[in-house]
Amino acid sequence: MKYMLLIYLEEHSLDEAERQACYVESTQLAHKLKADGQYLAASPLQPTAMATSVRVRDGKRFVTDGPFAETREQLGGYYLVEARDLDAAIAIAEQIPMARKGTVEVRPLIEIPGLPS
Repeated sequence: MKYMLLIYLEEHSLDEAERQACYVESTQLAHKLKADGQYLAASPLQPTAMATSVRVRDGKRFVTDGPFAETREQLGGYYLVEARDLDAAIAIAEQIPMARKGTVEVRPLIEIPGLPS
């Protein structure tokens, strides 16, 4: 089953040296997951200042600068992994460096037949 591991943290909680160290550790984890056949994708996200939110209501498009919701922690990145079950996905999530400073939300994907691969 595929799981999305969503990484939330306070956007300005890391200095540049901590951020670079996190990228190194995250890259190492991605290579380990790839070797284990579990890696599908991963990436940090640009800051919320770069976000644009789109809503369509009654056929009208509304575009707003910024994230969908104002919260204490922001979505900072993700891993998309293959895991046999929720326990295995949680075991991967606890290895993500930002789990030590923020929160990693584990969500199973709904696989819809017919989507492009």
